[in-house]
Amino acid sequence: MPAPADTTALTEAERTLLPSDEDVAFYAEHGWYLSPKLLNDEEMAMLREASEQFYAGHRDRSLPRRPAKLSYWTPERGAVQRHNDYIHYESDAIAAVLRKPLLGAVAARLAQADQIRLFQSTLIYKPPCPAEPSNVVPWHFDRDYWATSSSERMLTAFIPFHLCDERMGTITMIDGSHRWRALDFDGVTARHFAELGTQAETVLRLTAEFNGAEVRKVPMVIPAGHVSFHHCRTYHGSGANLSTEPRRAISLHLQDGANAYREFRLGNGELAIYNHDELVRRGPDGRPDYADPRYCPTIWDDAALANARP
Repeated sequence: MPAPADTTALTEAERTLLPSDEDVAFYAEHGWYLSPKLLNDEEMAMLREASEQFYAGHRDRSLPRRPAKLSYWTPERGAVQRHNDYIHYESDAIAAVLRKPLLGAVAARLAQADQIRLFQSTLIYKPPCPAEPSNVVPWHFDRDYWATSSSERMLTAFIPFHLCDERMGTITMIDGSHRWRALDFDGVTARHFAELGTQAETVLRLTAEFNGAEVRKVPMVIPAGHVSFHHCRTYHGSGANLSTEPRRAISLHLQDGANAYREFRLGNGELAIYNHDELVRRGPDGRPDYADPRYCPTIWDDAALANARP
């Protein structure tokens, strides 16, 4: 694994990039935030190069086992949208960028948390194929995939490797939807939006009507090096890539320090299982440890920062 990040320091220049009080209030109201440039050109180039090496077969290590719900593109799947989970575990070069303390510090400000740990990371490649069905990501929110997590403050950083706009099928937020109450359809919630396809639009409309809310779609136009953050309950999705270049990005899922495993049963009575549950170490109580540094390293810690001050 790469050396642990220094979670106790930011440069003076980096401190100017942290969200202001107004930015934090905006995030609390709208459920999303577009940052200034957090990653420099060298880091952007590193992500592009390391992703190409990964697709060519390079691994610094491989997962010891493949959980049943792992998203993991392999070349025989062809020109579909690629998703590769645990990229921070399998690629040290990519991990070095994703564990940058500034990313954690921004997330800590938005989530109003003292500590931020990495939860999951997914390398994404959306080919320039307008008619490819897998390129369209239906409306969903991340929290429903994380039913075994106790926290309501988790968030996601979407990091494109280049300018990402509507033509490329950028991530699109449903403004303020993190404050909505989710509808329950036949005992399951938005967890299965990704399986609904075109029906997801109907489910979104019905959920908005149930909440007396307007569906306001906000496509995120993200310059290179900037990062889009969204709350774990913010509905989002993305459209086809209509450009001539692939859309390359990483979804970096982040957890606050208080997050822990919880037992959760689905509407059908089955016990919810997240991929971590097959990989991370077990705590003294036998439960999966979502603070296992191999898979969930700490990338920002306000307490460590305070202790490091003279």
